[in-house]
Amino acid sequence: MSELTDLLNLDAEFTEEELALRGRVREFVDRRIRPNIEQWYEDAVFPTEIIPEMAELGLLGMHIKGYGCAGRSATEYGIAMQELEAGDSGLRTFVSVQGSLAMSAIAKHGSEEQKQHWLPEMAAGRVVGCFALTEPEAGSDPAGMQTTAVRDGDGWVLNGSKRWIGLGTIAQIAIVWAKTDEGVRGFIVPTDAEGFSAKALEPKLSMRASIQTELTFDNIRLTEADRLPGATSLRAPFECLNEARYGIVWGAMGAARDAFEKAASYAGERHQFNRPLSSFQLTQKKLTDMALEIVKGQLLSLRIGRLKDAGKLERHMISVGKLNNCRAAIEICREARTILGGNGILLENSVLRHANNLESVRTYEGTDEVHTLIIGQHLTGQNAFAN
Repeated sequence: MSELTDLLNLDAEFTEEELALRGRVREFVDRRIRPNIEQWYEDAVFPTEIIPEMAELGLLGMHIKGYGCAGRSATEYGIAMQELEAGDSGLRTFVSVQGSLAMSAIAKHGSEEQKQHWLPEMAAGRVVGCFALTEPEAGSDPAGMQTTAVRDGDGWVLNGSKRWIGLGTIAQIAIVWAKTDEGVRGFIVPTDAEGFSAKALEPKLSMRASIQTELTFDNIRLTEADRLPGATSLRAPFECLNEARYGIVWGAMGAARDAFEKAASYAGERHQFNRPLSSFQLTQKKLTDMALEIVKGQLLSLRIGRLKDAGKLERHMISVGKLNNCRAAIEICREARTILGGNGILLENSVLRHANNLESVRTYEGTDEVHTLIIGQHLTGQNAFAN
């Protein structure tokens, strides 16, 4: 929270340890991200040099217990994601892909040998992973994937392609989901394997300080030891997606908070008609509406975080948070831009950068439509996905 947006003294709901973690991550964002994000965004560069610093903060796989991971609570993980996304959605996305997707897949579905081998290296940032589920023709419907893994003797042969895969060009391993004669299975695929190729998707108007890629698999030979033994259906990748969706619930409010703070500061300094913008009723209404949505979104995040820590979080609850907070955050950033007027389109002001990023955040890990139908199914008992 910030003093401006903490209309309900939500800080009182956090423990000293949670607030201390927030302070450490916020200091990192202020020191390493804010001074550089404009250049990274303009140049469309993901700063790989900050990966070891993120690892040192315990941000990579921070919710996983053991194997060199921080073992922090779900609420603490959410707090960290909020602070990172206040810097930039793309940098929060790195932590999400690495920890909530790739590392979670190994932690949830891998063998003990796979966990021991990969998780400590990934927690330390020495190995980067990507999570390959989405395909060119299978976005919101992963069951329609065409990537296949066919048994060949005591191993497998992988063929197909994936699209919009974060970190694919810098990853050392890819968690690849493929159809087999036995159902959907997950594999740990070294990116230096013969037949593996990755191409960055560019130019982009959103998430420019992040990496999204297209992966191609051409007769990649894998061993049985490369398969995630606990992943025996499409439910396995969905369990990882829910981890990433949870982080977005918090993260989106970080972007919204940063845009609000920029607009509030600008409104106090900018004068029109011999008065500061903040003295006009319409400006105060805009700031009030934004602050209300932020505090509601943060209350929602905290409630979902506490439920997750208590082991009581259900699938539709994550959809409530992801749908509401992404939808609210993008409107807040757009409204913040109107307060800055023409200056709001300049890169030196974060508001439109956040809005552009949130166009992607709103789409990945389940579009608005997908989460609407998940909630609708919970409310009605009817599955509308097949209609």
